[in-house]
Amino acid sequence: MDTGMKRFFGSFKGKNIYFKIGAFFLLFLALVVIVSFFYTPYDPAKMDGTAKFTPPCGAHPFGTDNFGRDILSRVMAGLQDTFIIAFSVVLIGAGAGSFIGALTGYYGGWLDEVLMRLNDMLTAFPSVLLALVFVSLWGSGTYEIIGALGIAFIPSFARLVRGEVLKLREADFVDSARLMGVSDLRIIFVHIFPNILPTLFSAVAIGFNNAVLAESGMSYLGIGVTPPDASLGSMLSDAQGYLLNAPWYALAPGITIIFLILGFSFVSEKHA
Repeated sequence: MDTGMKRFFGSFKGKNIYFKIGAFFLLFLALVVIVSFFYTPYDPAKMDGTAKFTPPCGAHPFGTDNFGRDILSRVMAGLQDTFIIAFSVVLIGAGAGSFIGALTGYYGGWLDEVLMRLNDMLTAFPSVLLALVFVSLWGSGTYEIIGALGIAFIPSFARLVRGEVLKLREADFVDSARLMGVSDLRIIFVHIFPNILPTLFSAVAIGFNNAVLAESGMSYLGIGVTPPDASLGSMLSDAQGYLLNAPWYALAPGITIIFLILGFSFVSEKHA
């Protein structure tokens, strides 16, 4: 366990410039999310008919939209929703997938055969397409998106962890633990699991990246976060009809999504 944890934390050391840039982007955006829980310049859902399409100014640094709503406030609220959804999706996908992958990789046999065949069936469909199927059954909304994408992300994490556990289950330190009478679950989650954390961290970062893209894409199509709640994807969808006379409408949510994607991509690059 000590070796695995040292390897995990040691993987953060070094002078990888991409990792530092990605970490800076994510820390800054995480700070914006934290602030948005307590403060936004305006009510993100408040409409003002007298302030429609106000260009960026002192009162509205990012301008206003077609309903007179402050874009900065809506970007802050939309970023908060995106972070919460992405975190929840990865928590479900990585948590359930890691548990399934660890059990199937360690025990093998009929359990591995049954669960991996089911996993292969789900993997045959792109995760977003699979999520669309669940949304069509459950309806749209924040919780529905979290559940749909969370389930869709399970197979990729399960296959990754299974492969790593297969490599380590016959290692010398695992054999020594068995001879000492250590239980299987303790061997899996205390002795083996810490050694796959560096690989899992990279997968989690990529998972966050994919979750942000999936949520933004589904909200862009109108089947994600439902109005009046703010969403970066739905803001882009609303802004596409006003690109010529109000380009700032699309600029703020678009750049925010780009920074999110770059942040997670650069951080995962360190561990790839």
